[in-house]
Amino acid sequence: MSKIISIHSFRGGTGKSNTSANISALMAMEGLRVGVVDTDIQSPGIHILFKLDEEKIKYTLNDYLWGKCEITEAVYDVTANVGGTIKGNIFLVPSSIRTGEIARVLKEGYDVGMLNDGFHNLVDKLHLDALVIDTHPGLNEETLLSIAISDSLVIVLRPDNQDYQGTSVTVEVARKLDVANIFLSVNKTPPIFNFDEIKARVEKIYDCPVAAILPHSDD
Repeated sequence: MSKIISIHSFRGGTGKSNTSANISALMAMEGLRVGVVDTDIQSPGIHILFKLDEEKIKYTLNDYLWGKCEITEAVYDVTANVGGTIKGNIFLVPSSIRTGEIARVLKEGYDVGMLNDGFHNLVDKLHLDALVIDTHPGLNEETLLSIAISDSLVIVLRPDNQDYQGTSVTVEVARKLDVANIFLSVNKTPPIFNFDEIKARVEKIYDCPVAAILPHSDD
């Protein structure tokens, strides 16, 4: 049975898209068929991590949401771009990077209900084992939908007070939406910190398991 996994953060710049890309690649290495949807329509970028040539992008998630194409027409097989031994497949649905189309989203919005249909169509028609949703930071209608339909939610945060407060709101909302599995990933942690203490502190604050503590890297 396929699983829907949302990768979310309350603020931007936490490493959410990098986390989405790496989790997707790891699952594909295990032989799974993985779909990835960039729903961060206002500031898309995960296509860069998957080395998808912008000139080869004909349709995007934006086109589907505006009725210009089927969701499957906006799918690109990026398996070969990942490198390493990939036994499975990675299929990416990017969002548009065109300034005019981003401005249109900000001005006009879109039918969020179509996202739900699109997600399930991808799972069915591509025979996916997992669908990874790279969400928009913060909480809005699209984010709430993505969280609500998820089997698992990974919330990425940094070890600072602003992220702690915002993440608290996100965890509370996810619990009210009855998300079965909620995990935290603490990213960009200064190496001078004690990672065991960070893990214990974060788990105590949110009463939620910490899946990973990732060190900050200047590179």
